[in-house]
Amino acid sequence: MPRPASKLTRASEFPGVSQYTDRHGKLRYRLRRAGSTVNLGAEYGSADFVRRYNAAMRCEDGPSTRAIRAIPGSLGYAVENWLGSPQFPRLASSTRRSYRRLADHLRTTYGDRPVAGLDRKTIKRIMAKHADRPAAANNLLKVLRMVLEYACDTLDGMNHNPAARIKSMPSANPDSFHTWTEAEIAEFQTAWPEGTVADLAMSLALYTGAARIDLVQLGPHNRIGDRLQYRRQKTKKRSGVVVDIPIHPELKRRLDALPPDQATYLHTHSGQQRSAAGLGNLMQQWRDKAGLPECTLHGLRKAIARRLAEAGASPHEIMAITGHMTLSEVQRYTQQAQRAGLADRAMRLVHQTGKSPKAKELDHAA
Repeated sequence: MPRPASKLTRASEFPGVSQYTDRHGKLRYRLRRAGSTVNLGAEYGSADFVRRYNAAMRCEDGPSTRAIRAIPGSLGYAVENWLGSPQFPRLASSTRRSYRRLADHLRTTYGDRPVAGLDRKTIKRIMAKHADRPAAANNLLKVLRMVLEYACDTLDGMNHNPAARIKSMPSANPDSFHTWTEAEIAEFQTAWPEGTVADLAMSLALYTGAARIDLVQLGPHNRIGDRLQYRRQKTKKRSGVVVDIPIHPELKRRLDALPPDQATYLHTHSGQQRSAAGLGNLMQQWRDKAGLPECTLHGLRKAIARRLAEAGASPHEIMAITGHMTLSEVQRYTQQAQRAGLADRAMRLVHQTGKSPKAKELDHAA
């Protein structure tokens, strides 16, 4: 339902929208992006307003695969409604681009199917067509779940979400990003000694667990005493949760050596903020010189999760460092890498006590 003008604030659910008064004295709304202005009409939050807004955002994110004239009640119609929902613009721009590509595939390939007629078997057959790429099948299922969930709330004839309880396909490579080992970390530091940008980038990633899109934005403004505070770019529109972590002594020594007035820690030679893609490309060059072809920035994020797990940190403690939102994400990060370290730690406990914790518990009970 359209909302009055008083509801429009800087924290609007439609980022970038501003209001103005036309030459007839009527209040209107517009979206200014990339040097162009899109008129959104006079009714804030109306269906036409949302349609125009999302069309403009679609141009920002990249063109759709093809224009679709969706039939009411079809899956294509449900997809269009979801893309035009007020929730969609709240997603991070990278997430919108990814979801839009998957949504376009759904509506161009299966858009003519009646949405109310979709059942578990049909959805599983759709996924089976992508069985050679389990990750792609699972991402498609994720978007389909959201589309159908929104359809249940907005479309007649949809009373339940048939995709809600369908299990994801097992990944052919569950540990697709290699987790750095301690030996690899030492080799990288030998190739790139302290004082180099490469060492600083590796240390920031290893001792914060931040993703590269967050690493390039970290700077003195994020430092509060001996702590770093930042909001993850990927989830800031959904959760607003602040990652607040103590600065590890190894990282503190490196940060203390930097000029206090620089905007970001990993800035370019000209002092500008480095792009996430640029940092990723540099890491490829650095790791190749160090003779570590499997290592990536993302692998350092997994390395700190491994270290924390092997040190006995609980999943919730690991989440507080890495900024993950669910326990399943943490488990996915640590389940492969932590096993050997945890086995070593458990065996040390046995050697130190002479008995297993369970045996001591039984002795105490007796």
